Amino acid sequence: MRTGEGQSFAAGVRDELIRYPVGKACCMLSEISALTQTSGHLAFRGGGWISVSWRLEDAGVARRLFQLLKKRLGVNPTLHFTQTSRLGGRRVCVLTLSGADAKVLLDALHMTETDENGQMHLKRTVPRHPMTRQCCRRAFLRGAFLGAGTVTNPEKGYHFEWKAEDEHLTQVLGKLLEKSDLPFHTYTRNGQQVVYLKGAQQIADTLALMGAGQSVLQMENIRIQKQLRAAAVRAANCDEHNGERMLDAAQKQAEAIRRLSLKQGLFTLPPALREIARLRLENPDLSLKELGEMLDPPVGKSGINHRMRRLMEIAGEGEGT
Repeated sequence: MRTGEGQSFAAGVRDELIRYPVGKACCMLSEISALTQTSGHLAFRGGGWISVSWRLEDAGVARRLFQLLKKRLGVNPTLHFTQTSRLGGRRVCVLTLSGADAKVLLDALHMTETDENGQMHLKRTVPRHPMTRQCCRRAFLRGAFLGAGTVTNPEKGYHFEWKAEDEHLTQVLGKLLEKSDLPFHTYTRNGQQVVYLKGAQQIADTLALMGAGQSVLQMENIRIQKQLRAAAVRAANCDEHNGERMLDAAQKQAEAIRRLSLKQGLFTLPPALREIARLRLENPDLSLKELGEMLDPPVGKSGINHRMRRLMEIAGEGEGT
């Protein structure tokens, strides 16, 4: 999977998870539970009438939830669209179950209980199997991401999070991540709990756990490209630093040779040293290797370095460079 033009990395992950096979009955229920915990709104009316609705900004997520509800529970939610004042008036998909269908859902998720007076009450809970079965943990985390998750483009940084409406969901996500050996952190942003992960490897492991294998490959490619770019920058900086050192050394050599020429004349030097001295004066910006290549026959860098050291000793400059 490649992220489409103009599509964010998070949207690409979401698209891949939307296409993920719905799985076994227990996994479907776990994903429904996660989407209900993150995006569901429940209401009790007079006469025991119940309504459950989900507000989803991604139409693909709405289609997947519709499929899960129909296939797993045999219920048929109604669908309508509404405009939101947030995000430039984006259209939001609203799925709604009411009456008997809503009761089927809440009973399956064990989210209602009846008191001694026969009154029905709501309780926020999660089916137990997501805590004990790895396949269901994967499904719950996948549903939670589709309902309230996002991930930063790896080109810019590494940050993965779920927004939690209440402390209960924060605890559930925390337990599931602990069971999967994924280190996480929490904080409060604008009065809302956030469960998040930092670090490329932890995020890649989480994406793989949810079933976003192609997104993991894309993320790894980005990581490799970033590493290569960083290595190239380091090499360029090193080359620049070495180039500056070479130029400084060449300037010092040329200056020492000028002083030697004024003091005793270059004709007093042995032919090999006289030749390299003349080349250095004429080419103060070349490296020792390049000077050696100008000789006939050419001389290697180590040979030129040896001659230059002798020149510097004669000029009283120590060993030179």
